[in-house]
Amino acid sequence: MRTETRHEHFQRPSVLGNILRRLHVDIPLFIALVLTSLLSLFILYSAGGQDMGMLTRQATRMVMAFSLMILLAHVNPNQLKHYSAGLFGLGVFLLLAVLIMGTIGKGAQRWLDLGFMKFQPSEIIKITTPMMIAWYMSQHPLPPRPQHLCIAIVLILIPTLLIAKQPDLGTAILVASAGAGVLFFAGLSWWLIAGLAGLLAGLAPIIWHFMIPYQKSRVITLFNPEADPLGKGYHIIQSKIAIGSGGIYGKGWTGSTQSELNFLPESHTDFIFAVFAEEFGLFGCLGLLTLYLFIIGRCLYIAVQAQDVYCRLLASSLAFTFFVYVFVNIGMVIGILPVVGVPLPLISYGGTSAVTLQAGFGILMSIHTHRKLLPR
Repeated sequence: MRTETRHEHFQRPSVLGNILRRLHVDIPLFIALVLTSLLSLFILYSAGGQDMGMLTRQATRMVMAFSLMILLAHVNPNQLKHYSAGLFGLGVFLLLAVLIMGTIGKGAQRWLDLGFMKFQPSEIIKITTPMMIAWYMSQHPLPPRPQHLCIAIVLILIPTLLIAKQPDLGTAILVASAGAGVLFFAGLSWWLIAGLAGLLAGLAPIIWHFMIPYQKSRVITLFNPEADPLGKGYHIIQSKIAIGSGGIYGKGWTGSTQSELNFLPESHTDFIFAVFAEEFGLFGCLGLLTLYLFIIGRCLYIAVQAQDVYCRLLASSLAFTFFVYVFVNIGMVIGILPVVGVPLPLISYGGTSAVTLQAGFGILMSIHTHRKLLPR
């Protein structure tokens, strides 16, 4: 009797594992995402001023995001490949609709009002752009030839410029990064990458000319925030103060004076990493970065294990896009990048970004759990 009890005890984890596998969930990635989401609720309670209403809303959004992730994990990658071009075309059409009839809010025209809800088509493009470029690249020999590369760059620039026009520079950077990630993993030579980087640097004056005033001011502020400490440089100065005051061990949970005393703007969204650093210090930040690195590493592992070109390119691009999310947010919070309004992925308050990210992870899980069904 005692032996049977032990046997049942050791079988419990495998039962849970079987359930997750039937849901087409990659267990290591799923656990990391759940841990990150729980950490988000933990820090949002502090950064949001102990507002239980905010916490409840965020938890509800997380449940919706995880539900979408599991739903997409069931979709066979062959179906995703089949509909890639159509979904990309729909996304571009919706971006054009935003420019014509979009709703204006906070000085930007980014939303479509359907009457019962508002949504940002740019969030759809974050997913459909890498799908489209991965589909296009998989139709041709790799590494890509110059003519195919030019067409792919044009396909990336179309949604990127439409989003920048809204204006939404942060999302435009993420969309461009998602497309560029596919090209990089398609096998571009380092000489070509260096040439494209040089071309981009040469176009910098032209890009600067077309930037709107507030975007220019953010770039200028990056190099000298102390020139306007109570105006344009206020965000980054207060963020650096919060991070520095956390020290090695931090001030403890709910101990962020910069947030509690309202010195740090957007403390529960774009600058939540500063709150985290002040409360948990250097060791806490290293722990969060380790969790992020595990997620990125697992995504790249899924990409390596993928059984066809489309899946490998798409999975690699989604992993790279997540890395860019993390790098851009932390970079702007610590003052090495301009403030562009990119949230800290899976941690910042907000539903749209969380849903988009979890959709990407659902696609990654679909690629991994359906790999035996794909033709070799």
